[in-house]
Amino acid sequence: MRLLIIGTLDGQVGAASQIALSRGAKVNHVDTIEDGLDFLRSGRGADLVLADVQEDLATLIGSLEAERIAVPVIACGVGNDTQAAVRAIKAGAKEYIPLPPDAELIGAVLTAVAEENSDFIHTDARMTEIIKLADQVAPSEASILITGPSGTGKEMMARYLHIKSKRKNGPFIAVNCAAIPENLLESELFGHEKGAFTGAVARRIGKFEEANGGTILLDEISEMEPRLQAKLLRVLQEREVDRVGSNKPVKVNVRILATSNRNMEDHVASGGFREDLYFRLNVMNLDLPPLKERPDDIIALARHFAAKYSEANGIQARSLSEPAQEKLLAYAWPGNVRELENAMHRTILLANGDEIGADAIMLSDSPLGPRNAAATATAASPASADPGAMVGKTVSEVERELIINTLGHCLGNRTHAATILGISIRTLRNKLKQYNSEGFNVPSPGGADGEQPPL
Repeated sequence: MRLLIIGTLDGQVGAASQIALSRGAKVNHVDTIEDGLDFLRSGRGADLVLADVQEDLATLIGSLEAERIAVPVIACGVGNDTQAAVRAIKAGAKEYIPLPPDAELIGAVLTAVAEENSDFIHTDARMTEIIKLADQVAPSEASILITGPSGTGKEMMARYLHIKSKRKNGPFIAVNCAAIPENLLESELFGHEKGAFTGAVARRIGKFEEANGGTILLDEISEMEPRLQAKLLRVLQEREVDRVGSNKPVKVNVRILATSNRNMEDHVASGGFREDLYFRLNVMNLDLPPLKERPDDIIALARHFAAKYSEANGIQARSLSEPAQEKLLAYAWPGNVRELENAMHRTILLANGDEIGADAIMLSDSPLGPRNAAATATAASPASADPGAMVGKTVSEVERELIINTLGHCLGNRTHAATILGISIRTLRNKLKQYNSEGFNVPSPGGADGEQPPL
């Protein structure tokens, strides 16, 4: 956990630093907003910023957003100053912490932001074998491709590999290749020089340089455009990056992990992904099975999530009744571990009595539960309606209705909608951008996994 403190915190910098250090954080301190931005642009990075509420937080957060530097900001001020807290939250701060700092409060914030618990909850024999293999290859320098359906824990596996590696004391940097448009992804990965393009107000160190000495995760790498695939191949071969707008290569020492929910061999065969890059990344493959293929994990995970969200919501922990366990085991879990986690969060809010009953578990076939993927696709598809209703419409009109209706049934979740439609999230995003420009009403991003990618 890397913490950056900006400002004087009314003389409480030392106390806040000592609390953070005692909780295992690495702490850096700068005096001003501009110094803080320079620190973050330099690639030294931070997982959390504690900023004095007297500083210009609106400028800080606005600059972070404009330069696509993703780091949460927590405001700090003397006492319970309600007006200062309101101003900070309106400016975009995630939370307000009164000073002098409370050890438990700062500790809770650090824990909540870090969320780097890499311990897999598993009892199933198949997952046990995968963890055993991960333990064996983690200390190596080999690139590893982690595959499996959405929601199976691919990023958690990547963090697990990093923590078990020789680079565990170095940074772990994750980049979602599907959520960042191509013209921005190049700068995000490789950095840029001041003036390299419109909006490049200062030199920006890319994620590869930021990950120097550690690990970089290229999440959903299968969605990367061919031009960037070629540039990434050079990074793997030469171990150096070229910032946008510069002709001086920069050496980097990083281990590369990548994830995909596609069948990569089919994707390569269809021409969507470079074969040479695939072989460079796939030195070792860890394929995470869907939850329905690891039934022994379902109850163990359900108990874990029930305890987690009971504590988070201040609710007394309850055990799972036998009927509740039977209901969980009978379900197919199309959303895998992520869906199970969300289901158990709902469950502990609905449960009554001394134990969790089956009636508190709302699944896709439950009256109040979300609809499953197959039902969603059927309900969303114009083809499932009267065929005569499509007569007179163009293919593009039918396609637009299908895409927008499917997205609506997925509550705006781009990843889920793309999976149901059988297209890449980049293709979906391009279609939605087109529909927006044409004036059609496109559901806003969102969903159970908290996804907020751009259109």
